[in-house]
Amino acid sequence: MIAIPVAVTLVLIGMAAIAVLNSLLFPRLGRATRSTGHPKVSILIPARNEAAVIGRTVRSLLAQSYQNFEIIVLDDQSTDDTAEIVRDLGERSSRLRLIKGQPLPAGWLGKNWACHQLAGAAEGEWLIFSDADVTWTPDALAGLVAEMNQTRADLLTVWPTQQTESWGERLTVPLMALVVLGYLPLPLVHHTPWAAFAAANGQCMAFRRRAYELVGGHNAVRGEVLEDVILARRLKAKGLRLRMADGADRVNCRMYPDWPAVRDGYAKNILAGYGGRVSFLLLATVFHWLVFLLPWVWLGLGWLIPDLPAWPLWPLLLVGLGIGIRALTAVVTRQRVLDALLMPASVLLMTRIAFQAIWWQRRYGGPLWKGRVIKQNHAPV
Repeated sequence: MIAIPVAVTLVLIGMAAIAVLNSLLFPRLGRATRSTGHPKVSILIPARNEAAVIGRTVRSLLAQSYQNFEIIVLDDQSTDDTAEIVRDLGERSSRLRLIKGQPLPAGWLGKNWACHQLAGAAEGEWLIFSDADVTWTPDALAGLVAEMNQTRADLLTVWPTQQTESWGERLTVPLMALVVLGYLPLPLVHHTPWAAFAAANGQCMAFRRRAYELVGGHNAVRGEVLEDVILARRLKAKGLRLRMADGADRVNCRMYPDWPAVRDGYAKNILAGYGGRVSFLLLATVFHWLVFLLPWVWLGLGWLIPDLPAWPLWPLLLVGLGIGIRALTAVVTRQRVLDALLMPASVLLMTRIAFQAIWWQRRYGGPLWKGRVIKQNHAPV
């Protein structure tokens, strides 16, 4: 009986140590303080039914202080006013181009096919793939260019500051930062070739063109839901330089507007994060119940189990560690710190998301997204 609390204690101490290390080391986009070269940059945005956000996104990019860039938006078979909005903005700026997406070929996922077409149309030395709901402050692109030059990154992935409003967003979206900051020691991500320590965020990925081509581009991950992570792994395997940076309120994103969108958006990706294996996802769910829920149950009901020592101090310590890790990652990524007190609710919501993914897999053979069933064809790393 004592083995489980001991294991949970060791796991939480390890996560806390990683989170503290990353909070001190994680780069943050700043202002470009000196000239470090001005390469031609292509900002590439796949857009499918993004009329609600695409105008704000494009206007934020057109207002950049950095001058040597182009914006290309691909209309991926949209049925709303996405194309019309971009076309209207393009009439006012020569930096902006709209291209029409071609029909989806067999074996490709929609976003990967759109990004492949965008890369083919780009003229820049650097390729920045950015989602249609990501907005940029006027100095953000200059800061990204400076960071990429300073680190000599072949791939710089920026983790946008996540904007959350509804309770569903607040309790789930920041967990992405908890995973990155609490599970992945930054020195191992930046300075080792091990694929297990590769991470990337498709919301904002900046490649040097030669590196993008060397890893095979989106053609190499045509059937992958987690194409961002797979590209990062391929890049590390080639001995190229992967770097990460926090958006620091300069690159921002509101991923999903409400709980149903959060549930479906996370359910789209979560199973792929465990290699498409339901058994691994179930094991991960049990792991998170043990680490973040069991201490609360032990604290509340520990008096019923007299053979477990050090109650209530031991479970109280574990509860405090869980809250502390969540709170620290919230501080680093500019989220609401007090939401850390609701970590058990966050775990339960993620459990709901996991079972949504399993249900989709069993019924449809893959997740549902924007009217399409996504069926993966795993590419070798």
